[in-house]
Amino acid sequence: MCLAVPGKILSIAGGDDITRTGRVSFGGIVKEVNLSCVPHAKAGDYVIVHVGLAISTLDETEANEVFEYLKSIDELGELQNEASV
Repeated sequence: MCLAVPGKILSIAGGDDITRTGRVSFGGIVKEVNLSCVPHAKAGDYVIVHVGLAISTLDETEANEVFEYLKSIDELGELQNEASV
C-alpha cells in the first residue's frame, strides 16, 4: 500500500519548472520535496506528498485531520500489539 502524507512547506528553492523544490516538515522531520506539480504553493502552505513529490495542496484544518487519523491508526496498532502479548 502506498501512502501520501501532509507536510508544511518551510521554504522554496528553484524556478517555476521541474527544479522547484521545498523543505517540507512532517511533524518535525524535514525532507526536500519536489514542488513542480503545485506551482501555486508557497512557504507556510500544506501539501500532500507521495514518494518525494507534492501532488496537491490542502488547508491547515484538513492537514490536522489527517494527522489525527494517522495518530489514531498508530494508537490502534499499539493496542493490537498489546493484545497479542
